[in-house]
Amino acid sequence: IFESLRRAVISGALKDGDALRQEEIAHHFNTSRIPVREALTRLEQHGLAQARRFYGYTVAQMSRQQIGEICRFRALVEGEVVASAVSRASDKSLALARRSCEAFARERDPVLWGERNREFHSALYRECGMPYHLEAIHAALDKTERYLVDQLVLTSGMRRARAEHQAILDAFEARDARLAARLTREHILGALSLFCDYIDSHPAAGEGRVSPGPTRKGPPGRRPGSRRA
Repeated sequence: IFESLRRAVISGALKDGDALRQEEIAHHFNTSRIPVREALTRLEQHGLAQARRFYGYTVAQMSRQQIGEICRFRALVEGEVVASAVSRASDKSLALARRSCEAFARERDPVLWGERNREFHSALYRECGMPYHLEAIHAALDKTERYLVDQLVLTSGMRRARAEHQAILDAFEARDARLAARLTREHILGALSLFCDYIDSHPAAGEGRVSPGPTRKGPPGRRPGSRRA
């Protein structure tokens, strides 16, 4: 239940502020409310859901400031991680990174863009020797991946992302740690800049995606079982 709801939030099938009603979720999964409550608690711990008194659980909404902070954190951490991985990467990891880069470039389904992006970066980082950093990166991606997909869709950013992935991979294969780190940081911060610029230019596009602040209440939302949950 947790993994299914997590994927629905990250993919955007469940939007920011959507209600996560325990009774409806239990009915959808044909189970009692106890495992549903446990799944929602885990979602809250991962920053994907929030509990409001007298209102229940909803998909967590993030402000532009929060998204920016997490992306800047990712740029710092992932730059260090990719630099560490360059000298450690085996031929197997390099081959996996190439396949993942090609899979991202071929993918035409926007729902899968975030997942393909994560697969590519994970392939680069897998032998970095920094497990705590990797855990932090995955947690940050959980919170921001849906906005990454929005950025790719709203700004037609796939062409740029494909080119940037290829440049990072080329630097990685050349064992140029400094260049790979710089390109990774620029890749993350560039995506953030594109997203923020688009929201500024199209205020209506931010409705339901980015809250003006962390305390804004969201709409009741749809049933979790009505889409991919």
